[in-house]
Amino acid sequence: MVKRRLSTCPVCGGTLKIIKYKCERCETAISGEFPIEEFASLNDEQLVFLKVFIRTRGNLSELQKEIGVSYPTAKARLEDLVRAMGYETEDDSRAKTLKILEKIENGEITPEEAKEILKKYRS
Repeated sequence: MVKRRLSTCPVCGGTLKIIKYKCERCETAISGEFPIEEFASLNDEQLVFLKVFIRTRGNLSELQKEIGVSYPTAKARLEDLVRAMGYETEDDSRAKTLKILEKIENGEITPEEAKEILKKYRS
């Protein structure tokens, strides 16, 4: 049985933090707050999807056949995985741009202000 590092509390579901590492050989202990890497924070469904994605070399058509879902469902699960790993997706970027355009239209910001906001998003 593969043991996975816990990322959520088994009692309340809250986020767990790593606060101590200990060397098995010399018993040196290091304490502090250490972030959990993005792979350890994925749920089981996301991990299975990621493994199949890698095995199919990123081919969503092959992936959808292997896990038995439609292409739109496979694409949605990929977007979910991208977000879970802390990366912005095309949909997120597009939504931010539309919100900025809406603010210009409503007179909340000027086109110049929108340009500066967009520059910050891209950097």
